Amino acid sequence: MAVKLNLSKKNFSEWWDKIVFYADLIEERFPLKGAYVWKPYGFAALKLMLKIIEKLLDETGHKETYFPIFVPASLFAKEKEFLKGFGGEVLRVTKAGHHVLDEELIVRPTSETIMYPMFALWIRSWRDLPIKIYQIVPVFRWETKMTKAMFRVREIVRFKEAHTVHATAEEARAQTEEGLQIYSKFFTELKIPFLIIKTPIWETFPGAEYNYDFITVMPDGKVLELGSVINLGQKFAKVFDIKFKDVDGKEKYVWQTCYGISERSLGAALALHGDDKGLIFASKIAPVQVIIVPILKGGNSENEKILAKVKELKENLSKNFRVECDLSDASPGEKFYHWEAKGVPIRIEVGEKELKSKEYLVALRDSGRKEKVAEKDLSSKISTFLEEIDSNLYKNAEKFVKEAIHSFTNTKNAKEELKKKKGIVKLPWCGETDCGKQMEIEVDAGALGYNEKEHATGKCAKCGKPAKWYLMFGKTY
Repeated sequence: MAVKLNLSKKNFSEWWDKIVFYADLIEERFPLKGAYVWKPYGFAALKLMLKIIEKLLDETGHKETYFPIFVPASLFAKEKEFLKGFGGEVLRVTKAGHHVLDEELIVRPTSETIMYPMFALWIRSWRDLPIKIYQIVPVFRWETKMTKAMFRVREIVRFKEAHTVHATAEEARAQTEEGLQIYSKFFTELKIPFLIIKTPIWETFPGAEYNYDFITVMPDGKVLELGSVINLGQKFAKVFDIKFKDVDGKEKYVWQTCYGISERSLGAALALHGDDKGLIFASKIAPVQVIIVPILKGGNSENEKILAKVKELKENLSKNFRVECDLSDASPGEKFYHWEAKGVPIRIEVGEKELKSKEYLVALRDSGRKEKVAEKDLSSKISTFLEEIDSNLYKNAEKFVKEAIHSFTNTKNAKEELKKKKGIVKLPWCGETDCGKQMEIEVDAGALGYNEKEHATGKCAKCGKPAKWYLMFGKTY
């Protein structure tokens, strides 16, 4: 417990690798690159995050389900764009023991080709629609880039994918909007500032009509894709022959959407909110919201009473909060440091003075502010403090992300900015694919997308024609 990190968040990559290990979130020493062990503290945070998205999906009529992890290679290959998009990342099973399989199996990278053949069996008439389902499962993508815990992994341990099926294009568009609203609420609960961008056609999800990405900026200036909401149109329906008879008995293809998030969302929250002392958890995803630390003195006759009070406070506060007390033999200073690194939002100190006055010193993790609080007011004040911390975390992260976005009128200056500071650069764009791809080359960064509600003024940074939108560029994970 006495080990000190001595790290600066300015070196984000080192900070992240050290803090996820020290704070007992993840064990990185498993002997397979890109695969990580989730320890109880980290997995508790992940489960709390997933509870938020599950609630939002359940409230909007989505039903949880489960589909197999394997898909026959022939099914996976049916949608050519999809195969091209994922083909280089998939894991393939060719043998069971010493027996060569009759057909190669693909280990799930995502579930379109697993679910949609079943939709073709289930759907017969308009009465079978809409279908709105989701599952939270591991998916596997053999990343060839540098791996990093939560952000770029080969086993995504909790991938939430929702899939919906509709009778009309209008219903699918409305469902896409609902997906955007669900994710907006979700990331707001996590206190993550985000941008919603429509991806350019050459960066659109394989097999999709169009898609939106939720993105944010990490402390190292790289852009992180948090999640996607995708309108699949009828492309997969035609490939997998998913049809229904409408009210007039006419056979038609269905319209589909899908949207997914993963543990990246948790990583984004922790990365944006942490500081040089370690993590800072937003209240909704904090495995421990309150840590109670006894301040004991050697041979003090009051020590037993202090410990009894600590246990009493834990029992009372646990009715409303996730509470732990540190009864280890470490010094108070070591305990403070340890729980600050683990990101616990609230610390309560209980010593001889507090025992007599029935006022306890409460410390807030984000600001370090301390306040004496009467025992009778502890519960209500903790609620207020958690709201205050959440608000501060969001405001600080929002300020950082806004300051990382810069607008330019030419690719040369945009490239120089990305080289110096990274972040996001915006350039006026006519909407033509050729111009967008050429700008990618000149800026030396991938096109992220554009805010279709923000119309550009001036001329396209490439061809000089009137600009329609601001195309965003950035270095990504």
